[in-house]
Amino acid sequence: MSKQAGFTLIELIMVIVILGILAATALPKFVDLSDDAQDAATQGVAGALASAGTINFATCSLRGASGVDCTLTSGVLCSTVAAAILEGGVPGGYAVTGDIPSCSVDTSPATSAVAVTVPAI
Repeated sequence: MSKQAGFTLIELIMVIVILGILAATALPKFVDLSDDAQDAATQGVAGALASAGTINFATCSLRGASGVDCTLTSGVLCSTVAAAILEGGVPGGYAVTGDIPSCSVDTSPATSAVAVTVPAI
């Protein structure tokens, strides 16, 4: 008689399940998504600034018939314009630098930065 030795299918499946549970509990300790989240938040602030500038310019252009000069300006500090056109101002922890139309939004302290073009009137 030949005697077969080995593992049953149930035993193999249980080992795979246990390894999967161990991997799922250990994975968050090795994966740090905070840098990606910070970059996404900075891009969100930069997008809000660009959108607010575009909406501000479009509104002025539509009302331009009333004698308001809607020509684009340059050389104005981005931080001044951002404080004026963003509702509530620039969020805490972010700095807006540069001169209109080339602005830069970065975190404070600077860990990520996003360049943005902001039309201003």
